[in-house]
Amino acid sequence: MEEFTHTLIFVHCIEVFGGYGDILRRLKMKWLSKIFKGSNHRVSYGDDQGRDTTTTSRDGRNKGAEKTVGDDLDHAIALSLSEEDHKNERGREHSDYDEELARAVQASLDITDRLPSSSTVRESSLGLHRCAGCNKEIGPGRFLSCMGAMWHPQCFCCHACKQPISGTEFAVSGNEPYHKDCYRELYHPRCEVCHNFIPPNSARLIEYRAHPFWGQKYCPAHEEDGTPRCCSCERMEPRDARYIGLDDGRKLCLECLDTAVMDTHECQPLYHEIQDFYEGMNMKMPQPIPMLLVERQALNEARQNEKDGSHHLPETRGLCLSEEQTISTVYRRPRPSRHIPFGEMRTESMKLTRHCEVTAILVLFGLPRLLSGSILAHELMHAWLRLNGFPHLLDPVVEEGICQVIAHMWLDSQIGSSSSSTGKSKPKSFNHDRLREFFLHQIAMDSSPAYGQGFRTGHQAVVQFGLKRTLDHIKLTGSFPV
Repeated sequence: MEEFTHTLIFVHCIEVFGGYGDILRRLKMKWLSKIFKGSNHRVSYGDDQGRDTTTTSRDGRNKGAEKTVGDDLDHAIALSLSEEDHKNERGREHSDYDEELARAVQASLDITDRLPSSSTVRESSLGLHRCAGCNKEIGPGRFLSCMGAMWHPQCFCCHACKQPISGTEFAVSGNEPYHKDCYRELYHPRCEVCHNFIPPNSARLIEYRAHPFWGQKYCPAHEEDGTPRCCSCERMEPRDARYIGLDDGRKLCLECLDTAVMDTHECQPLYHEIQDFYEGMNMKMPQPIPMLLVERQALNEARQNEKDGSHHLPETRGLCLSEEQTISTVYRRPRPSRHIPFGEMRTESMKLTRHCEVTAILVLFGLPRLLSGSILAHELMHAWLRLNGFPHLLDPVVEEGICQVIAHMWLDSQIGSSSSSTGKSKPKSFNHDRLREFFLHQIAMDSSPAYGQGFRTGHQAVVQFGLKRTLDHIKLTGSFPV
């Protein structure tokens, strides 16, 4: 009994300290096996009368007692081991859970080290940036990051209106931010006729027309909707500007109206000035030539009745007549009013009789002084050529070209001062020089073969050889010197 008692006590101790793991468990099993294997003692049981019911086997062991004690001991050990295994299984489950929890915690710590949260980045980086507007350090709170810099919301302002840009979209010009509406107001082209923003075309591109000299921008639709142009400077009429209508349907802007020559009597001082210009170049007219201002219809009719000569289409502004014709000239009664600022216009028929190669010089009325003078200089050159023995049928490129050279020379001489249509000097108007430059530009950039290419060839010849030698060569050969 003594050995059995120790065995149970040890089993209990093993059960109590079973949490130490597999080492104690293996030690317990080895010790138990050693005890039961080497012992010959068995437990004996007796009845109530004290009789001995034990049977002894041949090898000295009691079979009944051996079976009973062995079964009970095996059962006790089995229970102990089963309970120990159950506890160890629960311990392993807790251990596995703890290990997984530890790994998850460590993984989260690793992620935090590698990818800090956005709030951490914002707080740690704020101290390293200054506002691009006020140059003060950006502290905790809202801020903007755009255009490669950090901004306080109240410091990111439109360069035009100086107000903060609070929307999600803005425009940039150069290095300056703008509200989209402010940018459009400043940089989106407006039509100078209707004053609206020029709309995009079907390809979503902004398409507009622009005058080659004035740079006037306008919607392409105005070229087809009947918007009038000034008959002198060719600028298109804006909606808020007042263009004066002439009796023959032309429109005249106020700048051109300021020096407009309206009738034959008013044009006489200018005509004498052009004749003096010719005399200054040793090209005096052999005889006087009549000069008349006429309406557009009368000028076109005279051009159709003229047998010879080249004419600038679609608008003829001057004509050197060589045939006898009846012409309707214009004059006005000097009674200007608010509605008719240049007075009441009248026409008068005049029979022109030919006394020489030239019958008369006709000029379109209502044009500004500079343009009227250049037309007179051009047409007077036609007369000078005919009256000085030049070939009657010169190549139009040569004849129209040298006439344009003379008109360009006269315009170029008008840089000093301006004069009224009556010939009296007056202060130069604000637009005088710009109009002169425009008329010079018209002559130089003309695309027609006779007037444009003829001028450029003749101008080059005059610059290279001089006016007299160029004229002598034309009279002799009928062509420009080269």
